[in-house]
Amino acid sequence: MSELKEKYQKEVIPKMKEEFGLSNSLAVPKVVKVVVSLGVAKERKDEKAVEEARKALEAITGQRPKLCRAKKAISSYSLRKGEPIGFQVTLRGERMYHFLEKLFRIVLPQVKDFHGLSLKGFDKNGNYSLGLADNLVFPEINYDKIDKPRGVGVTIVTNTDEVEKSKRLLTLLGAPFEREG
Repeated sequence: MSELKEKYQKEVIPKMKEEFGLSNSLAVPKVVKVVVSLGVAKERKDEKAVEEARKALEAITGQRPKLCRAKKAISSYSLRKGEPIGFQVTLRGERMYHFLEKLFRIVLPQVKDFHGLSLKGFDKNGNYSLGLADNLVFPEINYDKIDKPRGVGVTIVTNTDEVEKSKRLLTLLGAPFEREG
């Protein structure tokens, strides 16, 4: 079991039950899944670049990514229906906890000029989204073997509709948010 899952079960659940006055452990918010995505729309014509992007996302997540294709043609972007536009991975269970642990403890502290995660990344459903401009901050990416750095999007999906509970959950799990005020 990952350290983060153990921390959630032993520390986060009791603390959140006390803070929010919850009587049942199952009422405590939890992270349901993490969706990691990487766009390749600019280099969609270059099959080698698309394959490199797939390999990079596979190395980052430890899971084979799903290829996302354009649903309709958009002439202003010279985009045709069916062309590849990105890759997506949905992580659940142990892989999700290992990825979050790596993200909070290793990756985010390596980001240049990092002052904490923005509090504006929450949507009205309590999910948090962040974007990393460079995938080189992940330890699995070898700088010498990639053709170009790519941006990575991460969405952390929780099972609560309240932003305050979601924010507190991620803070207790170790997410380095910026200070308010």
